[in-house]
Parts: sequence; structure tokens; C-alpha cells
Amino acid sequence: MKNIEIPQWPHAYGGPSGTGKIRAEPEDFIVNEMLSFEPSGEGEHVFLLIEKKGENTEFVARQLARFAGVRQRDIGYAGLKDRHAVTTQWFSVWLPGKEAPQWSDFESETITVHRSIRHARKLKRGILSGNRFELLIRDWQGDEKRLEDQLSRIKTCGVPNYFGEQRFGNLGQNVNKALALFEGAKVKREQRGIYLSAARSFLFNHILAERIRLESWNKPVDGDVFIVEGSRGFFKVDQIDPTISMRIDACEIHPSAVLCGQGASEATGEAWAIESAVIERFDFMVRGLFDCGLESARRALRMSLTDLEWRFISRGRLQLKFTLPAGSYATALLREIIES
Repeated sequence: MKNIEIPQWPHAYGGPSGTGKIRAEPEDFIVNEMLSFEPSGEGEHVFLLIEKKGENTEFVARQLARFAGVRQRDIGYAGLKDRHAVTTQWFSVWLPGKEAPQWSDFESETITVHRSIRHARKLKRGILSGNRFELLIRDWQGDEKRLEDQLSRIKTCGVPNYFGEQRFGNLGQNVNKALALFEGAKVKREQRGIYLSAARSFLFNHILAERIRLESWNKPVDGDVFIVEGSRGFFKVDQIDPTISMRIDACEIHPSAVLCGQGASEATGEAWAIESAVIERFDFMVRGLFDCGLESARRALRMSLTDLEWRFISRGRLQLKFTLPAGSYATALLREIIES
């Protein structure tokens, strides 16, 4: 079996302008989920807005199932949140025809229930509108003028929409476990999706890295497929015209790349040439994703950070505030400016 190593993906803004400590304390990394809808107040599922400190999503979901006396699969959540943080996220508990327990009894030193409300449907993965971040970088040292310039450009132009390193597991083990799966290894059902996602995230990052090397990650090329900001919808044009370039410069639309699986890429011309070079290089991985039944999709090459705020709250303590769309990673911003 091949052994895959995760490379050092290229930067878009010349590399970090300083060093610092990220997540020195859980309170340094605060994340608040933003639902894409308001729960109705009626239905068989109880939605809970839970704040957790130093606990991962799956642990809380298991504890919640045990507390409510339901099966693990009766618990829903929209996304996985890191353990080394203070995160506020939604969970759902299926309680058809049952009285809800006293949710305050579920609380602990690390878990607080802020809100409960009923809804007709289970909370599904990926239905967030985004996540709001408030980060503190400690012991920052570096070129402050260059940092200011980088952050100003990032606020205007965005950053490469890399999948974060946590997607790949320690030393890229999730990608290598996907390769083992392709060769017939047995894996737990709940781990299968994690490994498959890691493999195609790896391929996407390679395509994005090549677009960065070609200085076209935030510029249109012939045959590009464009994604509208804040949407999953995409479109193509017969010819790149000034309007397309203006909309990209305004972060209204973004070039995209394929998430490999069953189905055509949609890209043509130069855009397809870049994608196909990566697909040919890792054809064994692409075939594995196809055989496992994943459907192809598109992902924006860039993520917008138009609400980015920053300030030094004291010497060497840099505070960042911003909102990201669901599926994007704060580390994609941090890697551009900070060597941790």
C-alpha cells in the first residue's frame, strides 16, 4: 500500500509574518455555530444549544444519548467542533411523544445548555450558515507592519480555502486509512466517511495548491466553474469577460475545484487541465472514491473574510474576529499569517 504524507501547502501571501501560540487555553479559541434556519418550536426533535469547553462533539453526543435514554443515532449535530476550544453548537435529540428531561441536569463544569426548542426534523450535517470565531494569539512576535498588510489584503481578497490539517488526522493517518479501505480493509461505519472525506480533501488541496503556484486561485482561467458567495450553486460561462473578473474581485463569486467522486468535473479547458493533472497523479485514490460511491461536487478555491477584525489587545496578544461559511477552516487563515 502507498503511504501518503501531507505536504506543506503553498501560501498565497508570502508566508507567515510572525510566530505565536494558538489555543494556549481553550478560551483562546471561541466558536459559535450559526444555524441556517430558526427551529419551529414544535416537533419530535428537541434542539439544544450547548456550550462546551475542552470536549469534542462526538463525546457530547454520546453523553447526551446516555442522559436522554435514546440511541446514538437519535442524536443529531450539524458539524464537528474541536476539543481544544470553547464552542457553542446545536444538537438535536429525537423524543417522539416523550417529555423532555430537565436539561440543566446534563450540565457540568465543561458543558452548559443555553437553549432548548423543539423542531420537526433531526439536525443534519452541513446545514449551518457558518461559524463565528473569536481567537486570541498569545506571544506573537514578528513584523507587525507586514502582518497589518497581510490582514488588510486578506479582508479584501480572501484566503485559499484549504481543508485544515485536522481533516487529515495525525501525520495524515486518515488519508492512509482511506487507502487501506480502498484495498479492502474493514473499518467502522462511523469512521468510513471521515477517511473518504480526508482522501478527497487531500486531492482538492493539491488542485488548490497548483492554482496558487499559477497565481490563479483568486482569478478566472478558461473553463472555470464559479461558485456564488454564500451558496452551493455553481455556473459556467462561455468566455471570461470583465464582469466575471469584477465579481471575483468583489468576492461575489469564486473559482472552484472538483471534489472527486462519481460524475463529471464540469471544468473544461485550462481549469480541467489543472484538475486532471492531479487526478492522473493520484488515480488510485480517485478510483477508490468512485468505487466507494461518493458523488463528485465542487468547492470554492477561496473563502471570503469581509468581516475580519483584528487588534493587539496588549503586547504580544493578537485578537482576531471573523465569520466563515460552513465547511471552511480557521486554520486556512491562521497558516497565512502565523507560524505556530
